[in-house]
Amino acid sequence: ASAFQKSMRGSDPDAAVYYLTRMLKGGDDPMYLARRLVRFAAEDVGLADPNALQVAIAGKETYHFLGSPEGELALVEVAIYLATAPKSNSLYDAYRRAQKAVDETGALAVPLFIRNAPTSLMKSIGYGKDYLYDHNSDEHFIPQDYLPEKIKDEKFYEAGKFGYEREIKKRLDWWKKIKEKGEMSDQD
Repeated sequence: ASAFQKSMRGSDPDAAVYYLTRMLKGGDDPMYLARRLVRFAAEDVGLADPNALQVAIAGKETYHFLGSPEGELALVEVAIYLATAPKSNSLYDAYRRAQKAVDETGALAVPLFIRNAPTSLMKSIGYGKDYLYDHNSDEHFIPQDYLPEKIKDEKFYEAGKFGYEREIKKRLDWWKKIKEKGEMSDQD
């Protein structure tokens, strides 16, 4: 299983198919392999190719629907797709950083302005006050700090440089410029 996963991580579709086939012929549960593929899609490919998770889930469902031996081809398809996909573990890193922050700071209070205020009491103590609806701006983005005050400057997610994450990075950089521009005009 380790060789299988490391072959996909190393972008070697031939080795990935070989180890997958060995495990299937050796009697490994195909659903265990399907779970490994889904995990790999989320952990090792991530947002570098957002379709990878859908492909992995479709492969698992196809195997579940067809069974062996026909469904095994779906697992092979997923293994080759994942081995040849751009890789990024930035989701995994973001999750670990967020876990560490929660462990260190506990459950910090959610800023009042992003809390729902379904009752008049909640409204009277400031829930939802000063919330700005992003879609009301031309850019569909209004710079607001959504994290709790104590960790408002933390960065958990850093977009990788491969695949779709390049587009995400462009978008994050654009939003950062809008935010910095707004902060500069606030200081004027």
